[in-house]
Amino acid sequence: MSDPTLGAAVRGAVDLSALRNRPAPAAPGEAPPAGDAIAVPSLVFDVTDETFPQVLELSRTVPVVVDLWAEWCGPCKQLSPVLEKVVAELGGRLVLAKVDVDANPQLSQAFRAQSIPMVVALVAGQPVPLFTGAVPEQQVREVFAQLLQLAAQNGVTGSAAADADAAPADEPPAEAPLPPLHAEAFEAIEAGDYARAVSAYEQALAENPRDAEARAGLGQVRLLDRVQSLDLQQARAAAAAAPTDVAAQFAVADLDLAGGHVEDAFGRLLELFAQLPGDERTPVRERLLELFALVGDGDPRVIAARGRLASLLF
Repeated sequence: MSDPTLGAAVRGAVDLSALRNRPAPAAPGEAPPAGDAIAVPSLVFDVTDETFPQVLELSRTVPVVVDLWAEWCGPCKQLSPVLEKVVAELGGRLVLAKVDVDANPQLSQAFRAQSIPMVVALVAGQPVPLFTGAVPEQQVREVFAQLLQLAAQNGVTGSAAADADAAPADEPPAEAPLPPLHAEAFEAIEAGDYARAVSAYEQALAENPRDAEARAGLGQVRLLDRVQSLDLQQARAAAAAAPTDVAAQFAVADLDLAGGHVEDAFGRLLELFAQLPGDERTPVRERLLELFALVGDGDPRVIAARGRLASLLF
């Protein structure tokens, strides 16, 4: 990176200096003129392939942070509340556009979302990559502060205000409070205490084996718990050195799935399953079924992997 302050703040991000060649009429941190404010239904909103042109236009007034996520992605669910909290605290100096990559393949391709969660920004219609993966709240604050400085240097000094009148008249009813054990699990996840979250979800399933949300949450938290202490390069080296080592291959498959490389994760475990003797295959089959459940039975990648697993079984 050419900018040492950005290098300190954005782990693994790309150089943002390419956008710094335009005039800088406002100093970083200076309050935007009242005339630059723009009304939006909410400071946090969903965006689709069809509505994205409006977001590009909005970015000419106020910087837009884009959160690329998916329902099956555990780290996405860990990061998104942090992004929303920090954006809300900035009071309209940034807005947050959320993109479900599974439902919006054109945007996923346009942003080259090879791994999620992926966070980018739009400044005056230009993309600004920020970071991938679930990062700590303090790092999010630092990155957003750098982004605001960059936007100001490029003349994007407006702000957004949530317009109550722009909200639909028939607003959906407020969500019901979470059941106690679900709430305990959610609080534990936010605190990074995945063991406590696993225990809460397991207790919820013991009380109600048909609790689909607890089952899904349990799978996601177990994945987060397994990958939190792994180093990707070390895990890949260990797996390459021992192609039939079940634990080594599990570690890389977990990291691939957590990073959004679903087909890579499935392919690795299916290849492992094919190489192992019949009496050693059960743990691999069980891990595949666990990962299938995380992604969703209706996902085409799951359907294809199930078909291959069935052919290997029979």
